[in-house]
Amino acid sequence: MNSGSYSAYAAFAARMDALDVVANNLANASTSGFKAQREFYRSFAAWLQPSLSTPINQAVNRFGVLGGSRLDLSQGTVEPTANDTDVALEGPGFFAVLTKNGVRYTRDGSFRLDKERNLVTDQGDPVLSQQAGNRNQPVQIPSGKVSISPDGSISVDGALVAKLRIEDFSPETQLTQEGNSYLNAPTGAGKPPVSTTVQQGSLEKSNSDPIRTTVGLIDLQRTAQMMERALSIFHNEFNRTASQDLPKV
Repeated sequence: MNSGSYSAYAAFAARMDALDVVANNLANASTSGFKAQREFYRSFAAWLQPSLSTPINQAVNRFGVLGGSRLDLSQGTVEPTANDTDVALEGPGFFAVLTKNGVRYTRDGSFRLDKERNLVTDQGDPVLSQQAGNRNQPVQIPSGKVSISPDGSISVDGALVAKLRIEDFSPETQLTQEGNSYLNAPTGAGKPPVSTTVQQGSLEKSNSDPIRTTVGLIDLQRTAQMMERALSIFHNEFNRTASQDLPKV
């Protein structure tokens, strides 16, 4: 098969896969604390075994494929909400919450109180308190005026009742997205954040810019359409060669 067909197909497949990533970013442009995935590409020739990376192979197979996606942990815009149980983080780190699958981490601080006055997420999962030994102790808040200080300490009518469990991770830690706002991390990988402050009555918005994401989505669609047309051209040329030229040999 003509190497151009391989190149066109690889480009088409890569853009179609990237469309899923960008479409998910766009769908969560208004999700509090959402962290976008950024697609990246690599050369197919780089995947060849060293013994196969001859000059001819390099020339024929030098086309791009989707290498994967990376989690963008950049800070989103912090906006006030005037809700006492809403909190946002300024700086690195994540709130620790307890789900049915274990401890997970989130930047979405749209918390509320359940009927037992436990502080929970929008999904109803308990928000964890900082405890010695990292025990999974939910935050429970008695009746009264709730105040949350910049270090995450929670007071009710001036009396300290708990402190939000906030953890950060080293850059090489593998964080895996679960749903739209949760992240999973290896056990024991968390550490206390540095220079991170908590803002009460505010929420961190998604770091997926809807305008740029929409433009990126349109660009991917157009590129995929171009590669689809190129595939059609190569296919027609191959059929012409097979039907007209080969019988003459």
